[in-house]
Amino acid sequence: MTIDHHTSPGVVVRLDGVHREYGDAKALDGLDLEIRAGEAVAVMGPSGCGKSTLLNIVAGLDRPTAGRVEVRGQDLGALGETGLALYRRHHIGMVFQFFNLIDDLPALDNVALAAQLTGTPARQARRRALELLDELGVADRRDSHPAALSGGERQRVAVARALMNRPALLLADEPTGALDSRSGEQVMDLLIDLNQIGQTLLIVTHDPKLATRCASRLVEMADGRVARESTLDGPQPAAASDVAGAGPARLRGAGA
Repeated sequence: MTIDHHTSPGVVVRLDGVHREYGDAKALDGLDLEIRAGEAVAVMGPSGCGKSTLLNIVAGLDRPTAGRVEVRGQDLGALGETGLALYRRHHIGMVFQFFNLIDDLPALDNVALAAQLTGTPARQARRRALELLDELGVADRRDSHPAALSGGERQRVAVARALMNRPALLLADEPTGALDSRSGEQVMDLLIDLNQIGQTLLIVTHDPKLATRCASRLVEMADGRVARESTLDGPQPAAASDVAGAGPARLRGAGA
């Protein structure tokens, strides 16, 4: 898929006057938002404020009723369903609250599959998958199926899968929501590591600790709009003793 570069330099995501209506309900009501390359942006707000709709529209899983959505200069409204599928495969990585791993596949194949769907040869895909699992501290679990993994291990496998195609943008939907506190700390530090090597992040969360630890900018939504934006201190890694086993501090293959 060809990406047109009409947007401002350094802007990865731009939403201009985006509306999304479901019948009489307004999920997004004229939303304007920009995310620049290398930013880690956390989106917070009460249930029903439009956070998940925003994420789905940026991911190309939903379409706005009105307005324009650009990712790396590409107008997503100009893409058909095939184009959106290719956009997701090549430019977007997604991390979900409940992992969305394939139960019948071991960890290595869960990760490698993302690259194989883009046409990468199986051997090459499995080699990169193993490298990512190693970087994320779960290479020893490569032959284990999701049911045999802890919550933290499953989320690290899911992060590896999201990174397989070197995405320009990593979307995280409540990435620590299903984890215990220790596993949640590990996943937060992984997100921090990714951002520190240039990965652009958009994180939707109800957890203020996740937002303040992992993001450099907080976007608070209400009634389908941006209610307030604030600059944060930037990603704050936990003490090493708090996240033992979380994996190396630098990861290969992040997008920029």
